[in-house]
Amino acid sequence: MLKEYLDLIPAGSRPVYLEEVDLRFKGNVDAFVDNLFASSIYGSEAAFNRFLAKPTLKALENDPMICFAQAVQAEKINLTNALKDFNSGYADAHRMYVKGLLEMYGDDINFPDANFSLRLTYGQVKGYEPGDAVYYEYQTTLEGVMEKEDPDNWEFVVPDRLKELYRKKDFGPYGIAGGKMPVNFCATTHTTGGNSGSPVLNAKGELIGINFDRNWEGVGGDIQYLPDCQRSIIVDIRYVLFVIDKYAGAGYLLEEMDIVK
Repeated sequence: MLKEYLDLIPAGSRPVYLEEVDLRFKGNVDAFVDNLFASSIYGSEAAFNRFLAKPTLKALENDPMICFAQAVQAEKINLTNALKDFNSGYADAHRMYVKGLLEMYGDDINFPDANFSLRLTYGQVKGYEPGDAVYYEYQTTLEGVMEKEDPDNWEFVVPDRLKELYRKKDFGPYGIAGGKMPVNFCATTHTTGGNSGSPVLNAKGELIGINFDRNWEGVGGDIQYLPDCQRSIIVDIRYVLFVIDKYAGAGYLLEEMDIVK
C-alpha cells in the first residue's frame, strides 16, 4: 500500500517523514520498511525489552516508527483542517435532512445509524474462486480447527476439551452428515465496519449464524463491492450451541432460552 501511495501522491503532499524514502533510501520502499522494523524499539520483543531496561526520551523522539506515526497523524490533521469548511457545511445539511425525515415519518420508529450506515443486506451461502484453479468451499468444520492448531501461537491453541470432543465425535445434535461438526460458512452478504455480531437469518427468518469477519480477498468492500470474491464469514449457530452445550457444559442456558435440541 505504501508503494501505491507514493506512486499516486507527489512529493511535497505526503507526510514529511515519508520523504526519507527518497532522501535516504533512494526510492526503495522495501528498504524503508525494513529499517522501520530493524531500528524501532517496537520492531521486536527483544528491542522493546532493551528499551525498557534503559528508557530515554531521546530513543522515543528518534524512533523511526514513532516518527512515521507522528508524520501520518500530522498529515491527517492537515487534511482534516483543509476539509473543515466542507464537513461543517455537510453536517449542517445532514442535520436539516434528518430533521425533515423525523417530521415526515412522525411517530414512526426511526432507527439509529450504524457505524458506516449499512443496516441490512442479503445474499447466498456460497464459496468463491479467488484465482486460477483455486476454489474455496462455503463451509468449514472442526476438522479444520484441528488442522490449523499451533500450540506456539495463542490464537491457534486448541483446548484439550475440544480435542476430546472431536476425537470422540461427541457433537450431540449439532453435527452434520459424515460425522462432522460445522464451524463457519461464508456468504455473499455485503458487510462493513460495525456488522460484527450481526444475526444472520435464512429465508424463513431462522437464526443460522453470527457474522464476524470478511475474507482477505474482500477487504476492499468498503470502497467497492466485489460480487465474485467478496464474502462475509459467519460462525454457524450450530457451533455456537455446541460450544455452549457440549464444550462449556452450560446446556442450562439453552434451556433458559427455550432452545429445543
